[in-house]
Amino acid sequence: MLSKANQVMHEKIKKKIRFRLNSQCEWLGEIKVQQVLPNKFAQAIGPFIFLEHILSYKQTSGESDKNLAGKCSHPLRGITTLTYILSGEVEHWDSLGNNVNLVSGEVHWTKAGKGIVYDEVVRSDYRAVESDIAVFRFWINLPSKTKTEKPHYVALRSTDIPKYNLPDDTGWIKIISGGYQNIMSEMPCYANEFLYHIHLESGKQFSITTEQYLQYAAFLPANKAIINGAGMPAGEFIAFNGLGEIIEITNDCDKAIDIFLFGGEPYREPIVTDGKFVMNTPHEITQAYNDYYDGKYGQIKQNQNP
Repeated sequence: MLSKANQVMHEKIKKKIRFRLNSQCEWLGEIKVQQVLPNKFAQAIGPFIFLEHILSYKQTSGESDKNLAGKCSHPLRGITTLTYILSGEVEHWDSLGNNVNLVSGEVHWTKAGKGIVYDEVVRSDYRAVESDIAVFRFWINLPSKTKTEKPHYVALRSTDIPKYNLPDDTGWIKIISGGYQNIMSEMPCYANEFLYHIHLESGKQFSITTEQYLQYAAFLPANKAIINGAGMPAGEFIAFNGLGEIIEITNDCDKAIDIFLFGGEPYREPIVTDGKFVMNTPHEITQAYNDYYDGKYGQIKQNQNP
């Protein structure tokens, strides 16, 4: 029998699904990637403008890890990047002098602001018996007034990420960005964005009440689930429209599942993207390139140490 709180929840209207998409995986260099956002239906969900799921990598033999620093570096401007490691290991370098290696359950967060050069190398978690990789890279668009601020980097260890235990051994929620049940992440927010890692045990159900002014999307990297009554296979991305009040997730698998729920306020300013520069006008893109070629973003030093 449903508790009184769950009965009240079920009296509310489930959010309607705006669209659903299961994009193909492909090898980009040495990593196997599923690009989830943007897609043919949506350029952004709230301030989130990019999501890729890294599933595997080809290990390069005969090359030391330190020689990898800066090998595939990229300039960034106008966004924050958030790399969440569900399974695996990611080492981060940037032109601010940071060199940090994080493992499963941890987060690299980089505010590019007015410009930074960074690189991240994906590997298997050295502590794990299995060599599975599940790494998620999000780009979060910055408001125009914040795109000119100084770059900043934050590393969140697993113990730094708040976790809310769901009642009745249902599972838990890691609040990677934003807040849930008055529990707030340490991650700075600029558009009421949120990113939840929801872990749901077998046979359990979880419902969340949504806010009308926010946009919502869900991504299921593995296994399957039922969302608002619709079956959701592994690798599927679902975006919700503004109708309805709750999102209900049911785990009908014989094992626990992990699902990401994210979104925030719609981005109201123009979006102009060129490579890893995300600005508001074509002129700002030109300026971003000029500043990069003038060396204003700095560079990654090969002998950089943690």
